[in-house]
Amino acid sequence: MTIVLVFDLYGTLLSAESIARQLGVHFGEAKGTSIAAAWRRYQLEYTWRLNSMGKYDSFSNVTKNSLRHALAEHKVELNGDSISKLMEAYDFLSTFSDVPPALSRVAASPDITAVVFSNGTPSMINNSVLRSQDLSPHAGVFKDIISIDPVQKFKPTPDTYWYLADKVGKQRSEMEDMWLISGNPFDVMGAMNVGMKAAWVDRAGLGWMDAMNGDTSPTIVARNLDELIQKIIEGR
Repeated sequence: MTIVLVFDLYGTLLSAESIARQLGVHFGEAKGTSIAAAWRRYQLEYTWRLNSMGKYDSFSNVTKNSLRHALAEHKVELNGDSISKLMEAYDFLSTFSDVPPALSRVAASPDITAVVFSNGTPSMINNSVLRSQDLSPHAGVFKDIISIDPVQKFKPTPDTYWYLADKVGKQRSEMEDMWLISGNPFDVMGAMNVGMKAAWVDRAGLGWMDAMNGDTSPTIVARNLDELIQKIIEGR
């Protein structure tokens, strides 16, 4: 039986650590790291706000606006050119160290169908997959690159996962035939909410703490992506 593995992109395959380093060039290492963390936090928060308000803006605009918020919070500024260069850096993010061996394992398993599924715009996702020095050698692993942009809503709205199912040829009654793989707890919960299996990458080793749905926890939790893929393959 074919296994459908759905990989989240930002925070799962790609790390924003290089963004923190670039910010550190402008503001010093400590402040750069702090701004990068705030940038990511507001990037996600803005998507949830927009969902709640029934509004939509492209993830590219969300990303730029959340950067401006993070800079203002830290009482610093960057000119337009520097902001543009930081936005361009999203096309060249590094992977987490556990990603290449995990994707090599996927490539060696002919009964796995792997896709990328992200809040990013089609342009952002394609650029990230094809231009990342670490990820681009594995781009052929993915049978499709799926953006939520046509849905005009962000994860974890159920409509985004229904759209994913349509794109991979699954009915809503077949959601459990797909695995959502993410390092983001909100994405894990969104997938499980519509009946998908969900695997969470716990790189920090802190254990599952999301208590929004009481004792509900991911189908699989693993410390790194390679271990996670191995568990899915062995448990099929």
